[in-house]
Amino acid sequence: MGCELQCGVDVLARVAKIRPARGSISAMRRRVMICAVLILCGLSALAQQSAPPAIPSTGHHDLDQYRASRIAIYTDDFGELKRYREADAALAPPAAGENRVVFLGDSITDYWKLADYFPGKPYINRGIDGQTTPQMLARFREDVIALRPRVLVVLAGTNDVAGVTGPTRNGEIEANYASMAELARLHHIRVVFASLLPVNNYTEDAKESFALRPRERILALNAWLKDYCANNGCVYLDYFSAVVDDKGMLRRDLSDEGLHPNASGYKTMAPLAEKAIARAIASKP
Repeated sequence: MGCELQCGVDVLARVAKIRPARGSISAMRRRVMICAVLILCGLSALAQQSAPPAIPSTGHHDLDQYRASRIAIYTDDFGELKRYREADAALAPPAAGENRVVFLGDSITDYWKLADYFPGKPYINRGIDGQTTPQMLARFREDVIALRPRVLVVLAGTNDVAGVTGPTRNGEIEANYASMAELARLHHIRVVFASLLPVNNYTEDAKESFALRPRERILALNAWLKDYCANNGCVYLDYFSAVVDDKGMLRRDLSDEGLHPNASGYKTMAPLAEKAIARAIASKP
């Protein structure tokens, strides 16, 4: 904005040095020039003020648009604590002997209608569409610890790999998992870490999300999760092996768009989750 204003001042200064006769055509032209410069400066400044903040490009059009649509979230409520604030406040403490379970995750958890797959169970969904592990950590106290679950089931990481909140290395994702486990352990919450799901590119819409999630990174994170669970008293929940096809991708019949499970996908996952929860409950604190 300062550059445009200075430009206008310079032009006006040059115009002001011209002193034509009163009422001459040159005088009229000077007035028109002054008005035009002022209008252009004002329009330029207004355009700068109203332009949306720039966000670094990832080189993937759909992801860039998605990230741009979430600028307000990233700047004003990074963890999206307001999503479940009222529900958390309204939730009563667990009853004596209640095996409350919190499912923490991204859209794969968010879209999972737990009551349909685990009827009558005190299972609480705290998934949020589009989230990454640092965002889950930002709301961990409010959406997990404060709810006093006996078991926590975490399904996360796919959006970290895709770079939804910026480029993230596997080591950083692993550190976030470890932080969740350590916080849970301090509050006597048993932890189930679910594997990342495979993705596929069987449809046109799936191609970009598939490209953003290299199979090698998913496999490496799953191997780390399995090892971490074995060495730190957590339960590893292997969804991957149950939903992968012979090409190493998410089975076509379990997803309509290559990333999220459909009803059949969740039906495949539910009994695996139930078994992992039972193992966690039976394990030593």
